[in-house]
Parts: sequence; structure tokens; C-alpha cells
Amino acid sequence: MFKTTRLFLILSLCCLFTSLRGQQNDKMVVGVAKFTSEVNSPFVDAVAEKVVQVVTNTRRFTVVDRTSYDKIKEELEFQKTEAFLDSKTTVKQDVAIAAQYMIVGHLVKMNIYTMKNPDGSVNGFKASAAFTLKVNDVETGETTEAEHFQTEVSPQAASKEQAVNQALQSVEKALYDYFKKTFPVYAKILRVPETKKESALSVILNVGKNAGVGIGDQFSVEFVELLEGKPFPTEIGKVVVEKLVGDDFIECKVLKGGQEIFSRFNAAETLQCKMIVK
Repeated sequence: MFKTTRLFLILSLCCLFTSLRGQQNDKMVVGVAKFTSEVNSPFVDAVAEKVVQVVTNTRRFTVVDRTSYDKIKEELEFQKTEAFLDSKTTVKQDVAIAAQYMIVGHLVKMNIYTMKNPDGSVNGFKASAAFTLKVNDVETGETTEAEHFQTEVSPQAASKEQAVNQALQSVEKALYDYFKKTFPVYAKILRVPETKKESALSVILNVGKNAGVGIGDQFSVEFVELLEGKPFPTEIGKVVVEKLVGDDFIECKVLKGGQEIFSRFNAAETLQCKMIVK
């Protein structure tokens, strides 16, 4: 019974993770690796958890927390023990989470300040941290340059854990901007609903709230041609999001390039829209 229960749990976990791309095939699959640390700090996992939280909140990715992956690997190793040697249903070792990119983090420093009363008793804690992030392309092995993040010193808190969490909140926006820059949103034009004198006034794109897009966001419209077999984009216009249509579509007002957008769209030429990161 014990063996059957464990096997059922690990099979369920593996099926869940390996089906993520099938459930959300329009979203990039991003893994967050276990952070390394230059300092012996018990809060290194808290930093990784903050990164997972921010990436998840962008709503643009299927996020694989490496902590969960490690638990699956531990279970797979357990199944190699004597209790499973004769089992015909042992999970195969090559079951994997198909992340396209892996976020790798390194904790550079973690400072905990103990605040004391005049009599020497502890009155609370403050904290600050510094860490770096880089992104690995799993398929090509290419790695971005490491980006450095420094938190502010937290307000005084009742515990060390609370102080660390408050310090990490101060870098949420910087982290969000980093992921927007590192993973730009791309979309394609599905329809040109409004025109005037053969010029596009509005367009419908195939992204929406599920990609973290909001009203007021702008996209560069690019014509893409192949030069020596490689895509070469040229900006031909710009649009701004005016309306969210469900979770997966947006209606945009054309700011410039309406005539060229209209003509190239009607000619079925290759166009892409790249979200502008301010």
C-alpha cells in the first residue's frame, strides 16, 4: 500500500509538470533554479521564492519552481532502492520538465541588523540583500549577462523573516522590469477592424491579460524579412492598447504607420508586434 501510494503521487506530479506546455502552449516555460549563495544564509530560498513570485505574477510564463523538481528527482532516486527493483511501474528517470529558459540566481550578501533597546534587549530586526540573476537558454546554452539587484534596508520588523521579506519587496518593480526586458512580448495582427483611405486605424492582436498586457501598453509593428536565412525586422509602425478583449486578445489604436501596416497585412507579408519596454 505504501509503495503504491508513493508511486501514484510521483506519477501524478510528473504528469502535471510534463503537461504544462500542453495546457498553456502559448506561454513560454521558464524554470527557476535553486539559488547559490556567497554567504551562509538561511534566507537564500526566500530570495528565490520572491523571484518565482514575480515571474508568476507577470502572467506571461508557465513557471517551474526547481524546488518542486528536486522533490521529483528525490522520489525517482528512491525508486531505485531495493523496494522498487522488481517493479514494472517504476517511473522512468528521463521524465523531465521542459523548461525553455532557466533563471539562475546567486545571493551575494544578506545583512540582518538587530535593533536593540537602551538596556540591550532586542527590539526588532532590519534586513537588506543583494543578488544577481542571469537567464540560460536551455536549448542553445546561451546565457545573458548577470543583472545585479540591491534591496533597500527594510523597515523595522518583529522577526528576521519578516524583515527579509519586506526588504525583498523593494526590488519587485526592478525584477518585473528585468523580466519584461529579457523576455519581450511578441504578437501578431489578426484583424484590421477599422480603416480609412487604405490606412489601418486599429488592429486586433493575439495577446491579452494572460500575457500580462494592459491598457496603455505600446507595441512596435515590424515587417520581418529573411536575410541569409535569418529574420531581419524593420519597424513600420506603432500601436497602443485601447481595449482588452477577453484574456487572449487586445484591440489597439494605430499611432503611426497605418498605411504600410494595412498594405503589408493585406498582402499577407510577415508582420510581428513587439511590446515596447519603457
